[in-house]
Amino acid sequence: MISSSASTTSLLRTLARVALGAFLLFAGVGHFVAPEEFLAQVPPWMPARLLVVSVSGAVEIVLGIGLLGPARWRPLVGWVVAAFFVVIFPGNISQAVTGAPAFGLDSDAARWGRLAFQPVLVVWALWSTGAWAAWSDRRRRRVPAGDG
Repeated sequence: MISSSASTTSLLRTLARVALGAFLLFAGVGHFVAPEEFLAQVPPWMPARLLVVSVSGAVEIVLGIGLLGPARWRPLVGWVVAAFFVVIFPGNISQAVTGAPAFGLDSDAARWGRLAFQPVLVVWALWSTGAWAAWSDRRRRRVPAGDG
């Protein structure tokens, strides 16, 4: 029998994963609807900035769909989504450094404060997909008891 805490955790993970998937789908579509907002996050020195916005938007849409996909792929998708959030972090830093306003971030405090949310997204992706738990379980199975 599944305990109520395990059942609650499972429901919370599912809701968190679906919410993250919806967030990525919404943001991905936003790249094509309002690309100028997303250009603020692309460092000024990058070539083909509009292409970067389009490609990252397409990637977000695919990742959003992936989060809603089959359970067997969830841990892998979780790691890929977490890696994506790490890869785009320099864009958030660039927005903070250049002071580019976008998404209602019209002050330095708001732009710099937003950077603290990026690690939350990484943890959210790993937890809600069970990626961290799957990695931890696999690691425990490989290390014999008493060896580590």
